[in-house]
Amino acid sequence: MQTLFIRNVRPMGADPTSLTIRDGRIAGYGQEAGGGAEFLDTEILDAEILDAGGAILIPGLVEAHTHMDKTLLGMGWYRNEVGPRLIDKIDNERAQRRLLGIDPARQSARQAVLAASLGTTHIRTHVDVDTEVGVAGIEGVLATRERYRDLVDIELVAFPQSGMLIRPGTVELMDRALRLGAQVVGGLDPAAIDRDPKGHLDVVFGLAERHGVPVDIHLHEAAELGAFSMELIIERTRALGLQGKVTISHAFCLGMADQDSVAALIDALAEARIHILTTAPASRPAPAVKRLVEAGIVVAAGTDGVRDTWGPYNHPDMLERAVLVGLRNNLRRDDEVALALDTCTHGGARMMGLEGYGLDPGDRADLVLVEGETLADAVVGRRPRRLVLKGGRVVARDGVALVEAP
Repeated sequence: MQTLFIRNVRPMGADPTSLTIRDGRIAGYGQEAGGGAEFLDTEILDAEILDAGGAILIPGLVEAHTHMDKTLLGMGWYRNEVGPRLIDKIDNERAQRRLLGIDPARQSARQAVLAASLGTTHIRTHVDVDTEVGVAGIEGVLATRERYRDLVDIELVAFPQSGMLIRPGTVELMDRALRLGAQVVGGLDPAAIDRDPKGHLDVVFGLAERHGVPVDIHLHEAAELGAFSMELIIERTRALGLQGKVTISHAFCLGMADQDSVAALIDALAEARIHILTTAPASRPAPAVKRLVEAGIVVAAGTDGVRDTWGPYNHPDMLERAVLVGLRNNLRRDDEVALALDTCTHGGARMMGLEGYGLDPGDRADLVLVEGETLADAVVGRRPRRLVLKGGRVVARDGVALVEAP
């Protein structure tokens, strides 16, 4: 039995206590599970003992939306001269993937190690599937998932970035990606990209039924067009009994000016138990996190692309993302900052259906120790993570992962 004993730790900023971890799970706090004097007498000789120095304990951070197969981390600076439209970015990325020699296995590994050093213990990544790359991206990220399985859990979404119906052969490749091991079927702007919302969603939900997997659809479409596509997604979710298994990423239409339409969409999303993923964008309309949570909708957060051909800004730090969620949603009170953090922890865990996630006895010991006077201070301070544990094992100290990236 492997045991780790951590003294002087503050769960979610509460009073200091001790934490006992056995066989990769939380055994208890303080006197629980032999956390006090009795523990010291009987089991201490076999335990690793750490002193947290009053650091705050939070569950592992959850990166619920990124694109690990095409980050440019470690590849030198990319000069971005891409046009403003979504299709400009998609077409340019497809070309640059060849010109720059982006290796999905190498690049996803670099992001995985960096993210783990920053406290991320679970990642959902959308991996391109198209008629040029085929399933090479899926195969590369699957290799990373296996190689770094003790560092971070990686869930793959088969993602038709360039469209499906407009590129014959992509549907068959999506099916192959799911057979190879992708765990989620993705979709993209059913009206704006494929220009056939019914056909696009028939394929996405058909693949989900055939493979028994959840759905995660990028919906950049704004205003009434986005609302129309969202209504179609809601209809299919209800009809196929997929409540709780569908995520709409970005969902910019929920930030439109027509508040009566937004209210109706929120009610329908809540009834269908559809999750919303936000990246808290600075330049686009965005879902109102607090309003969605109050309606009972699961809201998660993600960094999206990390330093790629789309843009140079993002960093795979989910504490930083919590700050951006707070800024984008004007979350200022300490309890509101905690809500922003929740989108990067429990919200992502609920969206991904993670079992045994959290800080309760019996939960998996996927944990982070962060510095701060209070929880809100720890979030906005974004200091190097004191300690990151995956399955009860230390995988990073003081902001540095214990394994090297390629």
